[in-house]
Amino acid sequence: MNKIVEINEKIRSIREGGGKKLISRIIIGLFVLILLLGTFGTVGAGERGILLQFGAVKDKVFDEGLYIKIPFVQKVVKMDVRIQKDEIPASASSKDLQIVTSKIALNYHLAPESVNKVWQEVGKNYNARIIAPAIQESVKAETAKFTAEELITKRETVKEQIKANLAERLLQNFIIVDEFNIIDFDFSATFNEAIESKVKAEQLKLKADRDLERIKIEAEQMIAAAQGKAQAIQIEAQALKANPQVVELRWIEKWNGQVPQYWGEASPFIGINR
Repeated sequence: MNKIVEINEKIRSIREGGGKKLISRIIIGLFVLILLLGTFGTVGAGERGILLQFGAVKDKVFDEGLYIKIPFVQKVVKMDVRIQKDEIPASASSKDLQIVTSKIALNYHLAPESVNKVWQEVGKNYNARIIAPAIQESVKAETAKFTAEELITKRETVKEQIKANLAERLLQNFIIVDEFNIIDFDFSATFNEAIESKVKAEQLKLKADRDLERIKIEAEQMIAAAQGKAQAIQIEAQALKANPQVVELRWIEKWNGQVPQYWGEASPFIGINR
């Protein structure tokens, strides 16, 4: 009996020892797996990885693909460097103090090699902190250089100047402008009515000028025609004066062959032998 009890005790101790070893092996395996997962990672297409060490931004920026870091010590934050689009409303005053509201469409992207600086100085919320205020300031600065009418007639020039101003501002924060467009300019109702009245007045003036030009041309044509007729009559009169026989010839050409019933004192057949 004592031997049986001893054997059972040995078996129990072997089982307990094996279980502890198994648990230890599992724990070690999990720890190694965590280390491996924490050491390697990937940066996706159109992204850059920012390396943080105990929360501090390092100079290292990871390109697309595989990266290696120190587990529990370092961390990688990913930022999108593809072209993005924002549409932002803006309000400003023109040179002649007209209130102008507009809608701005901006295409931009982060400078890939400087995303760590963007994260360090601004963070991920750079749209609200940097881009929107920069658009407002650029629109105000450049709009104030033009009258309200010039904002309409010189729209392309206004666009290029706002774009240049905005690009310079955003580049200071490592944001690159790809495309810039003014979707719409809108003015006050009073100004719109004034512009409409001015356009109508210009159209009426243009019509009046055209009518006056037409009348002048018609008058010149009538004068030219009258002068032509007067000259023709004068030439014909001179010809008849120089050649009296032409009158008789014209009369004979128009005569229908009948002798008039009443001749009067003069015979129509002047110069005809009887």
